[in-house]
Amino acid sequence: MNTNRSTNMVLECKHITKKYKNESVLKDINLTLESGKIYGLIGRNGAGKTTLLSILSAQNPATEGTVTLDGKEVWENQDVLDNICFSRELNPSQGTGSIAGLRVKEYLRIASIYYPNWDQAMADHLVKEFDLDIKKRMSKLSKGMLSMVTIIVALASKSQYTFLDEPVAGLDVFMRDKFYKLLIEEYSETGRTFIVSTHIIDEASMVLEDIIIISKGELLMRANTEDLLARTFHVSGKSEDVEGAVAGLSVYREETIGRSKGVTVILKENQQINRNYDIDIQPVSLQNVFLALCDDSKEK
Repeated sequence: MNTNRSTNMVLECKHITKKYKNESVLKDINLTLESGKIYGLIGRNGAGKTTLLSILSAQNPATEGTVTLDGKEVWENQDVLDNICFSRELNPSQGTGSIAGLRVKEYLRIASIYYPNWDQAMADHLVKEFDLDIKKRMSKLSKGMLSMVTIIVALASKSQYTFLDEPVAGLDVFMRDKFYKLLIEEYSETGRTFIVSTHIIDEASMVLEDIIIISKGELLMRANTEDLLARTFHVSGKSEDVEGAVAGLSVYREETIGRSKGVTVILKENQQINRNYDIDIQPVSLQNVFLALCDDSKEK
């Protein structure tokens, strides 16, 4: 294992708000990200995930609020930005001046110049791992191949804080498995901090130490994944039994069919489901936690 592990740096955003004209895309986000973790950033389309990552990496200015790394502002501070990589989802257009006309090898060469800690040996290794044709133009790559390029840039950047926006989009199940293995290997060897934004939640849940859930531009939850799953349950049975069993608890996503009801509950410290009723209690996957929390219906 590599003993040259990343230093202990804290990335913090305070009161981050982002507005486009009269629309608030992010609303007073306060978030502290400790180093040496793999975070999952999840939310529905349009929730503000990509906007938040772009602000954390100073690719987009916040309307209000500040972002600091190790106490130093990120915006227009190259010394700080040398520690951050935002490898975002690629969608080459045919427009003039875009990356569409670049060959993969040219795109990776530009990345190698931009990131001061670039690991060319790792980049070459990953190109072979993904069997990627570096002579192809970016505009000719499939969605999955574009994801491979974003993964190569993210991992080879060696940035202490690395953000990946939908890194497995278009990848088949075998390549997604390969990505997560590579991510764990790199994390284990270096202690780098990763934030992975993804819609394929359950598949990623095994590697995400903490999750950050954003809904409609607001920070809905920041929690340890294992702890959250340990205190979240689906309770089902006759309506009156379910209601008695979960009375006083935080209840989400009620589903009623005839006289039967199913609900998701997230227990707080020292809370318990009342088992003196004829009910069925089942553990819940991370995806179902997300569905419950981000359901359009209000918490009961």
